[in-house]
Amino acid sequence: MSTPTEQPVVVEAINLTKIYGDSKSLQVRALDNVSFKIQAREFIAVMGPSGSGKSTLLHLIGALDKPTSGQVLVNGQDISTQHDLDGFRSRTVGFIFQLHNLIPTLTAVENVEVPMQGQGLSDRKRRARAAELLDLVGLGERKQHLPGQLSGGQRQKVAIARALANNPAIVLADEPTGNLDSASGHEVLSALEQVNREQGTCLMLVTHDPNVARRAQRILLMRDGQIVQEDVVGDVYTEDLKVLARSDLGRAVLDQKSIEWMETNEEQLLRGLLSRVAK
Repeated sequence: MSTPTEQPVVVEAINLTKIYGDSKSLQVRALDNVSFKIQAREFIAVMGPSGSGKSTLLHLIGALDKPTSGQVLVNGQDISTQHDLDGFRSRTVGFIFQLHNLIPTLTAVENVEVPMQGQGLSDRKRRARAAELLDLVGLGERKQHLPGQLSGGQRQKVAIARALANNPAIVLADEPTGNLDSASGHEVLSALEQVNREQGTCLMLVTHDPNVARRAQRILLMRDGQIVQEDVVGDVYTEDLKVLARSDLGRAVLDQKSIEWMETNEEQLLRGLLSRVAK
């Protein structure tokens, strides 16, 4: 699959397959021969219906699970050859989940310090790094607040800062705005965009929400364990047309079915527009 610009490859999935269950009659093929690359500084969104393999893919990329067959390379290293997977994950991958999973008895800055434990940094350097990351996500004045004293959006921003603690090659986010209201979700997405833009951190985000996905640079659409479509995100107008093209109305127009409430010239105009973005 092509990517928008030529940059060093950070993550490469090669023929990834994941099958759950031992008995053939009970086996579930969660991923089916999936291959793709993520380049440096990319922000990728993964979309698809429930059960399409989105979270399974994220777990394999993050070494939280092992593929039945295939490979995951991160900065050229085959994950399967790593003897210390916990150490590899802590150094190479940052995770952001739908639930922030902050430790309630630790302050924001202390929560961000947690992944840096055992990484050879002094207390002073850990605290300075954590404070810097909280400044980056706009929580510089909330460093000493406990999670219970923060809003949902602010807690998820702490989770973003924590994911960046060890300068990971890639940050994996599984529905990071799923439990937030629209305003808080917008703030979290803006923080992720800022991290991608200013730190150059690769992001791979799973979402059901097309409005969230459109904040990324590239969208992978999954169905039945496979990547069935890849879109490079364009301007808002073009992306709206793409959403319309995939709708029931859009498919009817593209299939040249008559729409009773539309004039013939309107149908022709809309068909022409949708044909351009549906290719």
